[in-house]
Amino acid sequence: MGAIHYYEKERVFKLDTPHTSYLIGIVDEEKFLGHIYYGAKITDYDVRALMRTGEAPFVPSQNNRDRSSFLDAFPMEYPGHGVGDYRESAISVSDKNGNTAVQPLYREHKIYAGKPGLPGLPATFGSEEECETLEIVLADEVLDLTVTLYYTAFYDVDVITRSVRVTNHAKEPVYLTKVFSTALDLDAEDYRMLTLHGSWARERQIEYRQIGYGKQSVGSCRGESSHQEHPFVALVSANAGQEQGRVYGFHFVYSGNFLAQVEKNQFDSLRVVLGIHPQDFKWELKQDETFTAPEVVMTYSDAGLGRMTRTLHDLYRKHLIRSPYKDRERPVLINNWEATYFDFDTEKLLAIAREAKKSGIEMLVMDDGWFGHRNDDNTSLGDWQVNEQKITGGLKRLVDQVNEIGLKFGIWFEPEMISPDSELYRTHPDWAIALPGRMPCRSRNQYVLDLSRKEVRDYAYECVASILRSANIAYVKWDMNRQLTDLGSGVLPVEKQGELLHRYVLGVYELQERLITEFPQLLLENCSGGGARFDPGMLYYSPQIWCSDDTDAIERLKIQEGTALLYPLSAIGAHVSDCPNHTVGRVTPFETRGNVALAGTFGYELDVTKLPEEDWAKIPGQVALYHKYHALIRSGDYYRIASYSQNDSFDCYEVVAKDQSEALITFVQVLGRPNVHSRRIRIPGLDEKKKYRVETTGEVYCGDTLLHAGLNVPAMWGDFQSALIHLSEVPDEQ
Repeated sequence: MGAIHYYEKERVFKLDTPHTSYLIGIVDEEKFLGHIYYGAKITDYDVRALMRTGEAPFVPSQNNRDRSSFLDAFPMEYPGHGVGDYRESAISVSDKNGNTAVQPLYREHKIYAGKPGLPGLPATFGSEEECETLEIVLADEVLDLTVTLYYTAFYDVDVITRSVRVTNHAKEPVYLTKVFSTALDLDAEDYRMLTLHGSWARERQIEYRQIGYGKQSVGSCRGESSHQEHPFVALVSANAGQEQGRVYGFHFVYSGNFLAQVEKNQFDSLRVVLGIHPQDFKWELKQDETFTAPEVVMTYSDAGLGRMTRTLHDLYRKHLIRSPYKDRERPVLINNWEATYFDFDTEKLLAIAREAKKSGIEMLVMDDGWFGHRNDDNTSLGDWQVNEQKITGGLKRLVDQVNEIGLKFGIWFEPEMISPDSELYRTHPDWAIALPGRMPCRSRNQYVLDLSRKEVRDYAYECVASILRSANIAYVKWDMNRQLTDLGSGVLPVEKQGELLHRYVLGVYELQERLITEFPQLLLENCSGGGARFDPGMLYYSPQIWCSDDTDAIERLKIQEGTALLYPLSAIGAHVSDCPNHTVGRVTPFETRGNVALAGTFGYELDVTKLPEEDWAKIPGQVALYHKYHALIRSGDYYRIASYSQNDSFDCYEVVAKDQSEALITFVQVLGRPNVHSRRIRIPGLDEKKKYRVETTGEVYCGDTLLHAGLNVPAMWGDFQSALIHLSEVPDEQ
């Protein structure tokens, strides 16, 4: 039985996932497309009354004198612009007459197994046995424009994805000034708005806000998804927690500018829109040309935030991440950035490699400073030739020596950038994004390459690829350390300057697709000043993303909590770093730094040759813990037990094996407390009928006891203490 059905008599589409239903209706003679229902799975399909078309002002065929009242209240599935609906539109244009109106109405549809890709864009994928797709073609006959809505319902996860393609069939060009990827109208009820905000070194902090009348939004106009806001919004019922309450989650599979907005109107309904930010966006569409908007992932949970989280984790692990590393252990790496910054040479790197090998570390990553004459961050971006004054004898010699020690080798790039002090800039100043006549805006003393230009993309790609061809390099950290300004391209004509930001993102996607195609076994890790481009779009190309430049274990509790709300732990770049921490100056126990970094890809960001003996001696044990628990952490179900961001005292989270045979609980006491007893935690996600042994004590408890009665965590002396609690299933005969 398929996931999508069309009921011709009622003119209703019904999309089902394992636990949710989504219904769309065609209304009245003009064939308005209306949203009927999205929520917990229901049996009935004829629930058209939910659209309230039997109430005043009724449909236009019955009461056209109040057409505007209908358009301004009807739950539009993809609302047009400028014709009577005063709420936020999903699409707007500028036509040959300078008018902005557009009214997409139903024309036809088709349903088929599987899921099509999106040209040039990242997107979830699924076979014909895993999902089903609905295409609804809407048309504006005046503009001779079609808008095709794509919906895919997955059989194995509670997700419906949406994307949009707009095609101009008229002889005259039309300019798209807004194309959102999704719009959804719901009754307001008691929802709060959940978003993730931040800044450099404190990304993805969870925030709730009340939804007032009018528009409330998050977005980015920085050319990337950004540190400051995240391309995600959720509607969360007032009583919702981790395991109870209603949650609607919307996540944008895109790495550039976005707008996520919730609007509450006069009739107490909500309109959620999500897509490319319309600011600085204007796309010329000539006859028979098509614009494809990126994808939005939608999920509904009636069992709290935890189910939303686990649904998204499963979706991204099964249907978005493509790397061969998706289902295998990542090498434990040591990155030399916080160890040396720019002050290193071959001998220093080899010394780190030798000590790292002794402790079980498996890869050395050479970070910024190996090319051009880059001894600080003011120069040489774009000049990707090895500096042999530092790397004596060349890169291949260094890589071979590291391999002989027994470590793999990785390298850092920032291919999208150009320094004013570089041979590349002196030769091609026009390759930088800039506005003629204006003072260029520098950030980190660098400019951004214009990746809308093919010759620039080809140059950037060849810089990276030629280095990878020259030596046995297993890993690339792809960085982007500044946001976009001065939005001008030296080659785009006047009428296409509004396409620069989107074309830039498409250029990044093209480069990374070429890279993983030529080097399919490469472990690619994306980064953008830490976590400024940690989004689903980048996960399509790299199985992991550097979570934040802030590696302090306590700061990371909040950052990793917000990140893990949406992303599997296997995607979160997390390292053990030196103390005092380079960002906040905090001193935390080496053990706690290791325990927190286990909830991620796990590695080291320090000078192992200068580490105190007491800390150095702990590395082999931490590496062993990573190998012991990696499969569980990579593939298990994530549960949030307690939140330091909410209680200001301690943090606790858990990963449970899919077969419920084991679980790993991480407990971090942020601040010590005087004169207290142990702290009791209740353990979700286990099989209530199974018995589990606590590894550290040997105690055996039933799953229902651990869930309802809980487990005591002994009081700890000191701040920033932590513990790992491993539970394993006890066979019945024991």
